Amino acid sequence: MKAGKLDRRITLQRYAITYNENNEPLETWTDFATVWASANPVSDGERIRAAEVGATISMRFQIRYSSQVDALNPKDRVRFDGRIFDISGIKELERREGLEISAAAAADE
Repeated sequence: MKAGKLDRRITLQRYAITYNENNEPLETWTDFATVWASANPVSDGERIRAAEVGATISMRFQIRYSSQVDALNPKDRVRFDGRIFDISGIKELERREGLEISAAAAADE
């Protein structure tokens, strides 16, 4: 994977439950990696859900493989360009050369 194509910074976030001083659960997202990536738009689309129209932005990110991103899964999410992208798929490139992440975000965020 050539470094010149990895010209964007993305932050990978993981869902976590922590507890406050009253032992009440708090749902949070924690950053677990900030990496260089290529970011390519896949498509724009509108979906009709329960009589609502919402636009989505689909992206495909490619990052280098490392032990830091080895455990990345669809329950995690990507923060890029001020938007939060929900991961829909992860594909390994070559033999641990990189990862391709398919993700989507609401266009009106």
